[in-house]
Amino acid sequence: RPRPSPPAAVVGAGLGGSAVAYFLQQHFGPQVQLDVYEPAGVGGRLATVTVNKQQYESRGASIHALSLHMLDFVKILGLKHRREVAGKSAIFSGEHFVLEETDWYLLNLFRLWWHYGISFLRLQMWVEEVMEKFMRIYKYQAHGYAFSSLEEMLRSLGGDAFVNMTQRSVAESLLEVGVTQRFVDDVIAAVLRSSYGQSVLVPAFAGAMSLAGAQGSTWAVEGGNKLVCSGLLKLTKANVIPARVTGVSLHSSEGRALYQVHYEGGEGHGSAFYDMVVVTTPLHPSRSNFTFENFEPPIADFPGAFQPSVTSVVHGYLNSSYFGFPDPKLFPFASILTTDTPDLFFNAMDNICPVNISAAFRRKQPQEAAVWRVLSQQPLDKQQLKTLFRSYYSVQVTEWQAYPRYDAAKSLPPIVLHENLFYLSSVEWVASSMEMIAVAAKNVALLAYNRWHQDLEKIDQKDLMHKVKTEL
Repeated sequence: RPRPSPPAAVVGAGLGGSAVAYFLQQHFGPQVQLDVYEPAGVGGRLATVTVNKQQYESRGASIHALSLHMLDFVKILGLKHRREVAGKSAIFSGEHFVLEETDWYLLNLFRLWWHYGISFLRLQMWVEEVMEKFMRIYKYQAHGYAFSSLEEMLRSLGGDAFVNMTQRSVAESLLEVGVTQRFVDDVIAAVLRSSYGQSVLVPAFAGAMSLAGAQGSTWAVEGGNKLVCSGLLKLTKANVIPARVTGVSLHSSEGRALYQVHYEGGEGHGSAFYDMVVVTTPLHPSRSNFTFENFEPPIADFPGAFQPSVTSVVHGYLNSSYFGFPDPKLFPFASILTTDTPDLFFNAMDNICPVNISAAFRRKQPQEAAVWRVLSQQPLDKQQLKTLFRSYYSVQVTEWQAYPRYDAAKSLPPIVLHENLFYLSSVEWVASSMEMIAVAAKNVALLAYNRWHQDLEKIDQKDLMHKVKTEL
């Protein structure tokens, strides 16, 4: 047998990797040694860009108020919630605004009712019902229960209805509960374009999670959301190795599985042996060249593709006349969503605040140069930038394979790839958000712990709501 080495390797130091390292240590105890492999910076998709010596979130900008794991992390790490700076939103069709937010709550409700009848109430009831069932996961996890597949997890939370919600579109589900086609085309399409960069054909479960984020109150971390990742890794004293993992091969020692992790870093190629491996980076061919060797049966290729997304952080003067406001002083919106119109070349744009907001901070007036984040599917060309901005000082572009293309795969990827080899990123095919990743990290840590100690009573149990009530 090769010489003893740390028992657990985590591939990736984004939110998934840092959260699973923290949860593994919570369950296995402080003696567990953790190697975390990360070729780029800690934080993954939680990234910032610098404009005029100030940092701004380029991705992963807001966290839902019901994200209990994220709330816990912030509390444990002694981080603070960023001060809210209010701003109004509107939905743009390419020619005019189809819906505009005002400062008056009752007027906003009246406008929604005037345009769409009671569709917004039906939407709210539908989202609340999904979220109420989803919140059961925290009770299950607090009692140490884990799930070996995404289907088992969904079934335990919401029965077959939740599993079916990964196979049918959000549009179909909402029309069924009485939401009008017009509301779907105007409002639902705009929210999904801004969150996933995709249409109302995304699965109902992913759609519900995105709509919950749009409806509820959200928050962010003072200093940047990526501080959660670096904070958790520091807290667990994990050994962060600056290298890219190229594959995992299976060996056995004394009748149990031993995993050899192959990597390449600044000092060339290397490998190390582990009892347990958690992969938190996407394993789809468009995202990584990752190989599995000596597994029998072989670990299959993962179907599906990822949706390219482009974030452009622009410091400049908004061209408000493009939106029908010749006088920029009168432009009232800080956030613009767009409908699914063929001619529109961007999904959403918002006037963003820095990650450190002082008490004296105020949002820039519309006629002043401000920092805008523009989300699109293709990089913006000079003409498109000129359409949106009268002039600008700088443009910083981040291209990334952001979210799964939800129409590209019909089945959910596995969580368990082998005995003690786990795939955390599979959860993104149910829905992709910071909290879904955190929930998946806790599930993988519990699953690894329960399997390691052969506590099978804690895995894939039926009728968990009843069991948890009995335990209480």
